[in-house]
Amino acid sequence: MKKTLLTCLFISLLTGSLFKVSKAQEKLSLDEALQIGLDNNYGVQISRNSAEIANNNLSLGNAGFLPLVDFSVSQTESVEDSEFIAGGEQQSTEGARSSARNASLNANWTIFDGMQMFSEYDRLGELKNISDRELRLQMETLAAEIIISYYDIIRISEQVNVLENTLEVSQERIEIEETKFDLGSGSEAELLQARSDLNADRSALLRENNSLTEAKIYLNELLSRDPGTDFSVSRDIPINRSLIQEELYSLLMAENSELLIARMQLRASELESRRIRGERYPEISITSGYSYNRNENDGGFIRFNETTGFTFGITARIPIFDGFNTNRRSQNAKINVRNNELELEQSKLRLESDFLALYRSYENNMDLVDLEQENFANAEQTLDIALERFRLGAISSLEFREAQRTFLDAENRLINAKYDAKLAETGLLQLSGQLHDLTRD
Repeated sequence: MKKTLLTCLFISLLTGSLFKVSKAQEKLSLDEALQIGLDNNYGVQISRNSAEIANNNLSLGNAGFLPLVDFSVSQTESVEDSEFIAGGEQQSTEGARSSARNASLNANWTIFDGMQMFSEYDRLGELKNISDRELRLQMETLAAEIIISYYDIIRISEQVNVLENTLEVSQERIEIEETKFDLGSGSEAELLQARSDLNADRSALLRENNSLTEAKIYLNELLSRDPGTDFSVSRDIPINRSLIQEELYSLLMAENSELLIARMQLRASELESRRIRGERYPEISITSGYSYNRNENDGGFIRFNETTGFTFGITARIPIFDGFNTNRRSQNAKINVRNNELELEQSKLRLESDFLALYRSYENNMDLVDLEQENFANAEQTLDIALERFRLGAISSLEFREAQRTFLDAENRLINAKYDAKLAETGLLQLSGQLHDLTRD
């Protein structure tokens, strides 16, 4: 009896401490977790910065439309000894100082380059679109990971609750066995077995609590916050039973971020190939400038000279032969276009396969949830009957333990079936681009 009292005290302290911790815990909803993660996750922040760089690169100047203007100024001073002949007489100076000041403003503007600048600007636009979509893909992936992690915590929490209830039933079993033993109708072996089973339940509870801690740490990592932050979650795993295969497939082909990125990369490679072909055409540019030059020389024939003026010119460059490098790069660009076409088809096939497998899993898990709910109801009723018969001594301790295990397995299977259904549902929504509302930036 003394051991029993100690056991009851341990359980009450354990459940009491858990209750106090849960009272102090932050209640974290799924929407809040998604908002925190999408705002703070380091990977998403890096993708945002990359998208900003791509946006900055999309400019007329970067594509070559705008002129290049530069201003230069210089001044040089020198001290020289010189000899020269002026008017038939030889003259010489020592330590003659001379200075030169120059300033110029020049502009160079390419007005035709075989349409390369237009192709380049369009390519930069595609690169920006790719970067924006990659950010979207990063956010969708993170949102899916947060959703899965959040419901994994719910799954483990429910299993913890199941084990806590099992612990209570196992404790009641010990009390019954002790009463039977005191009355002489029970055996010491059954009492010892009941205590061993209680310890096994405690061990399972400790392992499950450790799994819960690890799951919370992982979610905190996804949210880019202190891994030790404690929180509680909701208690239910809702399942969307209204997903239709044909609608999701249409959305997959139209909205999937990976497919859209592959199409954009194909378009960018086509534009690059077009830009290289433009190198075969003449390039025409105009130049203009204003210059100022001033020279002073104490030892020269011309002691002072100053010039100012405008310059203007037009240049035409016609490529004739460059060692077949343009041909080589053009051929490589065509190969790259073909590779992007193959990668697009490969991505499409892989995503179609993933979609089909996920939808089959979704349908099967819907059926499993219904089946396990029925099994759970039967197991719960069986356990109630077994507990009452055990109190009356109509069944043995081992028979009661078997009913207890059946109930535990049925409840765990139901929890896991709901979680697996949620995994398949989340995967389908991610593939079809339906996490868009959760990832709007």
